[in-house]
Formats: sequence, C-alpha cells, structure tokens
Amino acid sequence: MKALSLAVFAVLALSLSSFAAEKKADHKMAAHKSEGGGPDVAYMQKIMDAWDTLKTENVAGYYQQGPDHLFFDDSPLKYNGWPEYQAGAGAFLKSVTALKLTVNDDARIHREGNTAWGYATIKEEDTTTSGKHEMATLRWTVIFEKVGDKWLIAHEHFSVPAS
Repeated sequence: MKALSLAVFAVLALSLSSFAAEKKADHKMAAHKSEGGGPDVAYMQKIMDAWDTLKTENVAGYYQQGPDHLFFDDSPLKYNGWPEYQAGAGAFLKSVTALKLTVNDDARIHREGNTAWGYATIKEEDTTTSGKHEMATLRWTVIFEKVGDKWLIAHEHFSVPAS
C-alpha cells in the first residue's frame, strides 16, 4: 500500500509539474526573435531607424493614435496621446541635424496574446544644430498592442540615467 501511495504521488507530482511547464511555455520571451510572430529586436531597431530620419511622420505608424495613450520621456515628464508626443518630439528633432539610435544587445521582448512588452538600453548619438556631438545611453520600456495585423506602441517610457 505504501508503494502504491508513493507511485500515485509521483505520477501526480509529475503531472502537475508538466502542466506548470506547459503553462509557462505560453508566455513567450525572446532576446532577438519573438516566437509566434509579433515584435522582435529587429522591429525595435526599425522604430529607432524611423526616429533617425528626424521626421515624426515616419514614426507615427508605429504608435497608437488615441488620446488615452501616455508616452513618458525625460523632458517633459509625459505626453498625453500621439499628437502631443509628435509635437514635443518634433521640437527636439528640429534641434538636431543628425540622430542615430541603436538598440543594444540587452533588448528583450515578451509576448502574451495580443500584447507584447520590451525593454532595452539605447545608444544615442546626435549632432545639434550648433554642431555639438552628443552621446548618451537611454533606457526604453515599450508596450505593444496588436491592432489588426500591426503591432503598435500603446505606451513607452524613455529615460536618461541621472549623471
């Protein structure tokens, strides 16, 4: 009887652990490729490349356009919706003649259904209109929502570490 109880317990424990492993596998995380479709690091870099053009209209297609989406930046604190973000970012873009944003190799993407979130540090290099060359490392956290067949940024947070 003791052996039978031990066998039943072992089978139950294995069954539960395999169920837990299957459930965890539903949550996808990838360093460079998002399994099952969705945004990946290449997509993140494509967004940065669009910013590098210095034209907000080249970036607009990556963002949710509704007023209920907040975008945090180091200055100002936040933008309420894409139109406000576009105007604020446009002012910065007019202050530089060149911009290069590079997603670093610490980038990660997680996906659950029609939502994905990612984070990375971003190497930023720019040249101001006065000719000054500037460099920084930024932090980027981003939330994507699948809308139709596109993955759009519903929320993002850029920040610069305190010096």
